[in-house]
Amino acid sequence: MVKVRLPCQAGAFYERNAESLKEQIEACFLHRFGPGKLPEVNDASLSRVVGLICPHAGYMFSGPIASHAYYRLAVDGRPDTVVILGPNHTGQGSALAAMREGFWRTPLGDVEVDTETANRIVRGSNIIDIDDSAHNLEHSIEVQLPFLQYLYGQEFKIVPICFLMQDLTSARDVGHVLGKVLAGRNAVVIASSDMTHYETQEEALKNDMLAIEAVQAMDEDKFYSIIEEHNISACGYGPIVTLITAAKLMSGKEAKLLCYKTSGDIIGDHSSVVGYAAVCFTK
Repeated sequence: MVKVRLPCQAGAFYERNAESLKEQIEACFLHRFGPGKLPEVNDASLSRVVGLICPHAGYMFSGPIASHAYYRLAVDGRPDTVVILGPNHTGQGSALAAMREGFWRTPLGDVEVDTETANRIVRGSNIIDIDDSAHNLEHSIEVQLPFLQYLYGQEFKIVPICFLMQDLTSARDVGHVLGKVLAGRNAVVIASSDMTHYETQEEALKNDMLAIEAVQAMDEDKFYSIIEEHNISACGYGPIVTLITAAKLMSGKEAKLLCYKTSGDIIGDHSSVVGYAAVCFTK
């Protein structure tokens, strides 16, 4: 029997109906905080992009920021495999949990899990478990899929990995495994993370820029120490450490901030905001 991971955020974080969802995604690209135009997908394999950081709030809040990362990916080409790393907000399942078979469903269709790549990643690591339960109600990975499906239809596969445990050593270990497995392949790693949560606009901007500066230096040690030292409430700091580590092993040479905004920029209330960043890692 084929496993299908059903959407848990359709109708909440993004539209439930396929046509409405496509329109919502296009509105993100065309938004005043988005790229301002719809992407034209390059039909070649990826040439430069090895990784992205994308936010994962409701599309009305973070969709325009996320669209910058997906615009850059579309221009670069088509990946065969997308490894999506997300924090575990629910507390369910194993500390580091992958899925290695089945499909993920959204209103735009089903995306297949890349079993071969998932097996290679799990075999290469002694800390990643196979545990579907960690993914069932988690939104951080799911909300990336409609953007990918809008660009590529069903012509790509995914490996989802959910991080309840986000310490530096574990995150770096996973990054080393990903780097080795994905090096030389037509693949991209996406770290799904929002930045500062529920601080003032001024505080969020100050702290998030410190963290983003370390990301752009591709220095996972500095990034992690800044997160700890300044008590920055970015939810996916482990996935970001993993991405930085993996990107360097995938010949990544540069990380560039494409867009940073907050929920306050979207709705006008700057008293308690969530930060959203789109970052692209390239060869």
